[in-house]
Amino acid sequence: MTPTTTPTTQQELFRFLEDRFVCAQACTEGARACALRASLADPDGPPHEALARRKGILCAEVCDATCRLLSEQADLDEAALRVQLEWCSTVCLETAQVFDDHPGGEDTAKACRECAQACTDFAWTLQTPGSGHDAG
Repeated sequence: MTPTTTPTTQQELFRFLEDRFVCAQACTEGARACALRASLADPDGPPHEALARRKGILCAEVCDATCRLLSEQADLDEAALRVQLEWCSTVCLETAQVFDDHPGGEDTAKACRECAQACTDFAWTLQTPGSGHDAG
């Protein structure tokens, strides 16, 4: 079992870095969109406003943490990275559902879904047989 993510060929390295960058970019956009949407929600408003605010803040924090992890230059612990990617994807999908029902939240919901998909795609890259990564 390989404790870190280490691509074995130059082609695998390029794919790994490209997928990692796409995921980090999507996480950054998701964090930005959720932070903005959360700031627009009335903290003293009805329950759906409070839920949108809480979910937006949580999603922004999780996306930001995922982006920071993906941006680290050191070898990454693959198991920890997978957990973070799965967590980010789950939180983003839950948040997208909240913003689907929130007036004006369509763009934020879309950014959340794109981030969730990018995290899922990158996690899949880590698990692909022959990619130089141990599937666990």
